Amino acid sequence: MINFLPLGGAGEIGASCFYLNIDGTGIILDCGMHPLKSGLDALPKFDLIKDSPVDYVLISHAHQDHLSALPFLVQRHPYVIIISTPQTRALAELTLHNSVSILKEQLSGEEQNGSPTKQIKIYSHEEIDLLIKSIEYKAYGVNFILKGYSHQSKIPIIATLIDAGHILGSAAILLEYNGKKIIYTGDIKLSSQAVTPGSAISSTKIDTLILETTYGSTDSSLIPNWNDEALRLALSINRVLISGGSVLIPVFSLGKMQEMITVVWNLIKAGKILLTDIYTGGIASKISRVYDYNRYVVNRIDPEFEISSIPVKNFYEVTQPEDFFKNPCIIFAASGMMIEGTASFKLAQQWLKHEHSAIFTVGFMEESTPGFRIARARHGDKIRLNDFSDESEVKCEINNFRFPSHSTREELLEIVKRVKPAKVVLVHGSQEAIDWIGAAILINFKEIKVFQAELGKEIILEKIEEQ
Repeated sequence: MINFLPLGGAGEIGASCFYLNIDGTGIILDCGMHPLKSGLDALPKFDLIKDSPVDYVLISHAHQDHLSALPFLVQRHPYVIIISTPQTRALAELTLHNSVSILKEQLSGEEQNGSPTKQIKIYSHEEIDLLIKSIEYKAYGVNFILKGYSHQSKIPIIATLIDAGHILGSAAILLEYNGKKIIYTGDIKLSSQAVTPGSAISSTKIDTLILETTYGSTDSSLIPNWNDEALRLALSINRVLISGGSVLIPVFSLGKMQEMITVVWNLIKAGKILLTDIYTGGIASKISRVYDYNRYVVNRIDPEFEISSIPVKNFYEVTQPEDFFKNPCIIFAASGMMIEGTASFKLAQQWLKHEHSAIFTVGFMEESTPGFRIARARHGDKIRLNDFSDESEVKCEINNFRFPSHSTREELLEIVKRVKPAKVVLVHGSQEAIDWIGAAILINFKEIKVFQAELGKEIILEKIEEQ
């Protein structure tokens, strides 16, 4: 018997966490926190598997919404074996510390506000270090065996990690058992970015595909190729710099930062963007060094190029925000959605006041975030960055660019075409995205059964007899 149970990331983007029970071996696929929720609400629903075997957790990549609930899973299941790629483990050393610090602040705030919080242990940074050291790592393409304590068969489960093309170390996960094959895509991108080549997922017949749907509701005609969009970005940046303004580009510290700073630097070297100061801050520079350290051991567009060689300044060393506007500059700041309290949110509040400057978004914006409100605004509009703030007049230019790190909906259908599954389970997307992908699969692949993952609702993937 193979059963699938969503603990998070079903019908939404955030807290991705999916439980598989394969004949008594319990496997968790990803273990993330929800970036737009706080405290305990940000965690997967671990209570759903409190009486189930939990032997392994396989991490697809190091983004917060796929990784950062690990310490709280280990608290409940201290003997669980954690497996990722070597690159994801290296990135986890940076991202896990950051995520646990954020949750600690949130829980403290809930207690101060009189909100009840359940008993939960917040890990120290020393304990996080020990957890990271316990992560086993497997290279792409290497088969490894999974067999839990209560496994009911002599036949083992064979697992393989496949380059997913999303960020450094990202992996789709192939599980083979008793003649059946399951692929969990994690976050996947078929086409190449500036640093990261597209996924290496190949054409092979499988039984079940657990498929992300992030861009399922996005019309792909609105997503130009990277080179064309880079040239449009260059023209827009130059227009702002020539007018004496500065450009704020909100990005995620992991992945989008490395891709976008490479795009901009390549355009500067090619003479298509004026040479100007570039600012970054936070853990982005440390993450870039991990990218560079691994440039010869993973697929890379240009392994000779080091992201860390790009000359940058630290925006945290600028004490007066007005200094950013004395001379034209480009700032890359997290978070990508300008979530309240982050550097990009605080900087955006300054940028909105400056007529000759600009905020350029370069990625997905969830509708409840300040980033979404800013991305939809235009010069002269009055907006509130949250429901409690005063109105701010938009004096700067706002422009939106698309540099996706997820597959387009046509690429998602191409994945389905390549692996020819009997069943598809749709995860990691809005209801609109899931509806579009589900309908497209049913129209184009009439023999495939499609399931929408629902939190806490078990799906029986296979009833199998030992061969």
